[in-house]
Amino acid sequence: MTGLTHPLATVPQDELVIRAEADPHRPRFHFVSPAGWLNDPNGVSQWNGTYHLFYQYNPEGAFHHRILWGHATSTDLVNWTDRPVALEPSEGPDSPDADGCWSGVLVNDGGTPTLVYSGRHGERELPCVAVGSPDLLTWTKAPENPVIAAPPAGVDVTAYRDHCVWREGSSWRQLVGSGIRGRGGTAFLYESADLRTWDYIGPLFIGDAASVDPAAADWEGTMWECVDLFRAGPGSLGDGGGPSDDVLVFSAWDDGDTRHPLYWTGRYSGDSFEPAALHRLDYGGRHFYAPQSFIDDAGRRVMFGWLQEGRTDEAMVEAGWSGVMSLPRVATLDDQGELAFTPVPEVETLRRDHVRLDPQGVAGSEVLAEVAGNQLDLELDVELEPGSVFRLGILGSSADSGAALEGTAPGSAEETVIEVSRGTGSDSWLRLDRSRSSLDSSVDAEERSGPVILAAGRLHLRVLVDRSAVEIFANGKALTARVYPTLGGTSVRFAAAGSVRLLQLDAWRMEGIFSGPRPLFP
Repeated sequence: MTGLTHPLATVPQDELVIRAEADPHRPRFHFVSPAGWLNDPNGVSQWNGTYHLFYQYNPEGAFHHRILWGHATSTDLVNWTDRPVALEPSEGPDSPDADGCWSGVLVNDGGTPTLVYSGRHGERELPCVAVGSPDLLTWTKAPENPVIAAPPAGVDVTAYRDHCVWREGSSWRQLVGSGIRGRGGTAFLYESADLRTWDYIGPLFIGDAASVDPAAADWEGTMWECVDLFRAGPGSLGDGGGPSDDVLVFSAWDDGDTRHPLYWTGRYSGDSFEPAALHRLDYGGRHFYAPQSFIDDAGRRVMFGWLQEGRTDEAMVEAGWSGVMSLPRVATLDDQGELAFTPVPEVETLRRDHVRLDPQGVAGSEVLAEVAGNQLDLELDVELEPGSVFRLGILGSSADSGAALEGTAPGSAEETVIEVSRGTGSDSWLRLDRSRSSLDSSVDAEERSGPVILAAGRLHLRVLVDRSAVEIFANGKALTARVYPTLGGTSVRFAAAGSVRLLQLDAWRMEGIFSGPRPLFP
């Protein structure tokens, strides 16, 4: 890996790790690559008791270019050990992955670990296979690659890549994410006996790109990336099930623009998926993208997602790194038949310096002297009366020389505000206000929001702050975002309008998971 040819490659490779480690916005208890570029989670799994996280990786710089598969392992989903790069593009004019080993999955083929991934050559991405050693540290590409020679004949596709593979009866089944021009996103269904020879069955389900405004938060896009089909209700995928037991997750894409993750609930049966309802997966939009999930040995549906950056390409290159992996979250079905999320409990092992606040009414604005930091785990139970609003400010900083921004809380120049409002009817909302998160006008400051159910006005709010990464869980609804404060803000405050009662607050400082610089090639 020598020679930087990408137009954004302005940082010498031997400086990447130094720059990445020095960046104050680099998270400390989320997984990040040693330096350079990270995007989609791949091959997430538990194999012989060990968790494996593969990911899209460019160690040459903080930009998307010649993509490899990075690899890390863990025994607890929290502390990760870097492993050797799993996949690297093969050179040569006939190599199907000469320009990148793109996203895919890990499956167990009768005891043999097997990767199914998208090999990129020129402008084409096609399915490829690699088999692993028993410890999953050495990988050999199949001579049959690509194992599917082209997208379905006679179909004008917008793109064709990313894989979901599962065993059904005596056969393997595979979905490849795609889109049909003029109609919408889709996932093409294939079947195989050996993971090498695939028979095309047809589109599992075709979306409708014209159903809503392309600017809407639930627009389906013109292509579905990173499709993930799984049974969320009782039983196993393909055994029939109820009308909304199955979930089809996808990330809406449009002509190079990564939009947001969505999912259909419905029923997968035979060779098709009968949709029931479309939902937003995470209210943070593109800041939680390309999710992939698996069932672990404890029977949990564990999901990772890619936290995209919200700063300029030039800022990422200068920082020497880009991209954060979400904390692993557990997905379950709630009483409304929608997915609910919570961080895996193992994350709690990083908690330190516990602070608990007694129940109290919340009025006006109050900075919490007992709680401060930019690596925090906050857990709150709140009760709101109809028409009330609760606000939690994080990463706040004191103003100096009259630098406070208009509308900012007294004594604060930067602040990120999480707001939950209870309507007078059944409408209640979770909002993230980033308008004053940063004095850097070049970063993403768009408001993010979505509906949340407050049964009897009760709210359980979990907020994990890791420098520039923020993950919010409000009664099972997730909102993930990136913020880039410039003043090193650490303060936390409450504010309320109407009748709001804090039932309990617990706060912890969070330990980092890496002790220092890590080699680009372990």
